[in-house]
Amino acid sequence: ELKLATESSHIFKLQEMAQLLINNLGFPRIGPSRELKLATERFWQGKASTEELVKVGSSLRQSNWTLQKENGIDLIPSNDFSFYDQVLDTISLFGAIPQRYQTLQASSATVDLTTYFAMARGIQGSDAQSEKITALEMLKWFDTNYHYMVPEFDTKTQFSISSEKIFDEFKESLSIGIKTKPVLIGPLTFLRLGKSKSIDKLDLLPSLSVVYLQVIKRLADLGAEWVQLDEPILVLDMDDKEISGLKEFYNKLRQSLQGSSTKILLATYFGDLGKNEDWVVQLPVDALHVDAHRGYSDVSSVSSLCKKIVAASAHLVLSLGVINGRNIWKNDYSTSTFKLKTAVSLLGADRVWIAPSCALIHSPYSLQPEKKLPEFLKSALSFAVEKLGELKDLKTILTSQVETSDFILKKNKSILEGFFQHPDLNVKSVRDQVESLRDGDFQRQSSFRERKNIQLEKFRLPKFPTTTIGSLPQTPEIRAMRLKFRKNEISQEVYDNFIKTKIEEGIRFQEQLDIDVLVHGEFERNDMVEYFGENLAGISFTSQGWVQSFGSRYVKPPVIYGDVHRVKPMTLKETVYAQSLTSRPVKGMLTGPITILQWSFVREDQSRRDTAYQIALAIQEEVKDLEQNGISIIQVDEPGLREGLPLKSNQYQQYLDWAGKAFRLSVNGVKDSTQIHTHMCYAEFSDIIQAIAKLDADVISIESSRSQMKLLRSTFANHAFTYPNEIGPGVFDIHSPRIPSQEEMIDLLEEADRVIDSSLLWVNPDCGLKTRQWSEVSPQLSNMVAAAKHLRAKVVG
Repeated sequence: ELKLATESSHIFKLQEMAQLLINNLGFPRIGPSRELKLATERFWQGKASTEELVKVGSSLRQSNWTLQKENGIDLIPSNDFSFYDQVLDTISLFGAIPQRYQTLQASSATVDLTTYFAMARGIQGSDAQSEKITALEMLKWFDTNYHYMVPEFDTKTQFSISSEKIFDEFKESLSIGIKTKPVLIGPLTFLRLGKSKSIDKLDLLPSLSVVYLQVIKRLADLGAEWVQLDEPILVLDMDDKEISGLKEFYNKLRQSLQGSSTKILLATYFGDLGKNEDWVVQLPVDALHVDAHRGYSDVSSVSSLCKKIVAASAHLVLSLGVINGRNIWKNDYSTSTFKLKTAVSLLGADRVWIAPSCALIHSPYSLQPEKKLPEFLKSALSFAVEKLGELKDLKTILTSQVETSDFILKKNKSILEGFFQHPDLNVKSVRDQVESLRDGDFQRQSSFRERKNIQLEKFRLPKFPTTTIGSLPQTPEIRAMRLKFRKNEISQEVYDNFIKTKIEEGIRFQEQLDIDVLVHGEFERNDMVEYFGENLAGISFTSQGWVQSFGSRYVKPPVIYGDVHRVKPMTLKETVYAQSLTSRPVKGMLTGPITILQWSFVREDQSRRDTAYQIALAIQEEVKDLEQNGISIIQVDEPGLREGLPLKSNQYQQYLDWAGKAFRLSVNGVKDSTQIHTHMCYAEFSDIIQAIAKLDADVISIESSRSQMKLLRSTFANHAFTYPNEIGPGVFDIHSPRIPSQEEMIDLLEEADRVIDSSLLWVNPDCGLKTRQWSEVSPQLSNMVAAAKHLRAKVVG
């Protein structure tokens, strides 16, 4: 009788668990072989028509929907596809088009691809009379390495439905027999991520809300059962006005959907709801998604949230993001099932969904092409396609007989245990070196003022010295030779001689332009982080692990899986050779420890701080080698510093303390006469400016041209703070094909000179020139040097 009762209870639980649904928030848009990149770049080059580009997009979307259906995903997203950026899509949908682009628009009220890509990339103009239009600014999407296009709002901003994309893609999914769940950035997140002139952005929420309701009503009329509104802003600190505005919006939304069967999923991610939790669970929505990896990471926090949901609503569904959508490690099924069972025990299986923590656009497409990864490492990885399988596995564990569940759990446990025991994850010498670090290892020998005087005497650079950020254009010829070398079609000697030729061409080009501090051009490097990932122990790399950084710019993040250390010099050969070709100083170019950390897929079995210190010690060895071989200016780039900042302000200081230490550790021990540069770009720096100053780099270069030097005025030189060391604000945007005139650059430099002491100013582009054409770079840099000389003459005069 006891056995029968137990079996009956188990059968009942299985029947209840069968109600569990799988919810996906978004899927990589780039395609298994970067089809989107190839198609958009061909379109920009005039080699493909609009129809051809649209056809590629349709093919990618339908393939993604079908793949998710085949993997048992119940709620499949649409409108997660984008030709460039989902925020730019939202700008287009609501007609928030800045005035400078509106002349491009055809008579149609719908935003066309010309206007869309102009906002993303700017327009150069075909001749002197043609209009030149700057692109929207770019910033990092929360604390990721994905860049979004920044909306611009002012008193003239008016909203209206100006794109059919979200509707067309939903209808497209219906045409292949799949009813998708349209995804849309929520109104508060959209407004808060934008920039405004002479207006409180939140004052636009009422008029924006009206159009949101129109969009959702149209989706409902088309038959959408669920609409997903992404409000990741809810994991940040919010003020009373924002909270009140969001409550009002969702109340109006609920009223507008009365009598409709369409339901609303409110999605948050990248953290927990914190203080917002109590009121968010009471919003009149039908489902709430939370990040159960970076936010609700333990069972007690899941349990607490579920209890609040029970108290607030008898119907609210919880989408629990137990699969990490931002990293590539295999999920620990035991931990995830424990969280899911906890939620089911409190809410019931009909009110719990299994989900990834966030959209999977931050993961590479599939592990399938990876043939060269060590098997012990590959077995511990999971890309986007594999994460779909993990979601399916978790449902199987919860809905199957004990024997099946135990088999899947034991196999998962065995793989993870074997990986964590591998010797590469347990290198005693590296761990001992980190343990032995003391306060003196995290600071320069002398103050900036003392170092500056020594460096002025050594380098004797003119006022407004010119330089570039590091990389020079990587032509198809260079990429083809690198590919031949990787395929062993040419020898090391042939490849090295080719790189030497390109380095000499780059040096002569810079000398001809009369640039003051040169770079070797980084022709041997595929990516500023991947290159170092390939040359440090404890870091592996993939062959096809691409993720989108912005637009058609994709990166292959290294995989930091073990204890990191340097095995041999990484940049010495090329840099020393470049310096041998010229009497002008050549910068050693390195990527900093925090950026390598932030732009990699990082192991999760030890603290990020300890991993950063390991990387910093490896970079320090390279810095010392460069210095000992005659390289006296060394740039350690840290564009990833800001995106590592925790989303909640009460956690800022702890991160900034160890991140700053990691940078200073990487350059510790150099002479006072060695000038240390760093570079940062495309981020909001206002809340970390003090920490940037504490890095104590002799020179920092920053992106500032898209903002017309507003970043410099508002952050690096304002009434409350002035950056104390030397600084190079970018004078032209390297992500746009535009060629700003000498006069434009002079205007920017004069603006910089008004707020920064001219003895501290450098002149440089916004970022590296790798992605540009020589035909663009030559006039851009020529105008930059001419602008610097103009200011020198003016100062001397």
